[in-house]
Parts: sequence; C-alpha cells; structure tokens
Amino acid sequence: MSTSRASYPDLAGKTVFVTGGGSGIGAALVTAFARQGARVAFVDIAEEESRALVESIRQAGKGDALFLPCDLRDIAGLRRAIEEAGRQFGDISILLNNAANDERHQTLDVTPEEWDARMAINLKPQFFAAQAVLPQMIRLGSGSIVNFGSITWRLGQGGMAAYSTAKAGIHGLTRSLSRDFGPHRVRVNTLLPGWVMTERQLKFWVNPESLKEMEAGQCLPDRIDPQDIADMALFLGSDASSKCTAQEFVVDAGWS
Repeated sequence: MSTSRASYPDLAGKTVFVTGGGSGIGAALVTAFARQGARVAFVDIAEEESRALVESIRQAGKGDALFLPCDLRDIAGLRRAIEEAGRQFGDISILLNNAANDERHQTLDVTPEEWDARMAINLKPQFFAAQAVLPQMIRLGSGSIVNFGSITWRLGQGGMAAYSTAKAGIHGLTRSLSRDFGPHRVRVNTLLPGWVMTERQLKFWVNPESLKEMEAGQCLPDRIDPQDIADMALFLGSDASSKCTAQEFVVDAGWS
C-alpha cells in the first residue's frame, strides 16, 4: 500500500474514527491517517484482518491504531465504540463513514426483510455515527464528517437496487447534516469512490467484460486503488478543506 502523496501537519494528534476499517478502502484510510500522526480508532466485524492491521501499523512505527470489534447493525454497540474511542484517544475530530456491503441482488428477489437489512448496513449507521460523534466535535469546536457514497446510482447500474438507493440517500443525509452541524463548525461531505480495485472487488466482480466497461467509461485509463480514496479523505479531514461542506467529492477517473 503506497504512502500518501500529501502531508497535512494539522492531522497529527487528532482522533479519527473509521467504520469498516479492517480491509479494502477502510484499511487504506486507517493506514493513511495513522501515517499523518493521527490517532485512529476503527470498527469492523472482521477481527483477524483488523488485528493484523493494527499490528502492522505498530510494527511500522507509523502511529496509533485502535480496533474495536463492532457489527454496525448494532447501533448501541456503535455508540459504545465511539465513546470508547473518545475515552482512549480523546474527542473525535474526524469521522469516516466508510463501511458498506455492495452485495449484488436481483430486484424481484428482494424481500422487505432483505431491504431493511441492506439499509441497516449501508445507510442507517452513517446517521447514527454522525449523531454520536457530534457532542465530541462540539467540545472540540470543530470537526469533519465524511460520508462514503457510490457512483452506482449515478451510472444507473442495475442488479443492486437496495444498495444504490441507500448510497443515493447518503447525499440527502450529508446535505441535511451539514446544515444542522454547521453552526458548530462541523463539516459534512460525501466522498464517492469509483470502482476501486480492492481484494473483494477483484475476487467477486472484476472480469474481462466488466473491466472493458470500466475502461470505456473512465476518462483516465488508470485503475483506482484504495490509496486514491484515502488521499481525498485526508484532504477532507484536514484544515485544508476548512470551508468545504455539503459537497460531493468524486474519485472515479471521470466515469460518472
């Protein structure tokens, strides 16, 4: 995993909370902020991968990372994890609402229970994590919340209607929270990754046909990796974006 292309001195010593930080984009976020000198707490359900990530950061001497096991469908557990992160590392300055599950599904097969389950991981935790960190950010006098969206709904991609609906809803969430939280100098933005070549994507979805579609859609010929998303998140978390709120920041090589 490459290092960040930029340095943000103001991130040093700040507390960052990442959802879904154990692998893929989340692991890149945890690593990138730790390398900037931030204290990074993260939640995930994948305990083995998450503990290995903490150990790798420790051995590299690149900063502090704290793994807190949590299933984001358990909102009470998520709230406890946010409180624990603040207790151990100090009040949270930056929240990265990264976790999601992009499992494909056929529209005619989706039951009401499956629909609710997809909202419970792809949309609901983003609101309640933001709600839970706000008191800490108020005490600090400022903060940055980055909600992770997706370009799937912008492309009109099929085969994942519930996921795309949840991700589209995040834009409304960001706009609303940015108005509510703005008086406290808490910024709220949406980061939209394109098709990022994580291990999960390579294992389940990437094939010659899908790559051809991506290459035809993107303006740039390069593949997007998790570090590209982390670089944008660093900017949004830092004071360099101090006047950016209620906005969408897209990292998709021009596809959407």
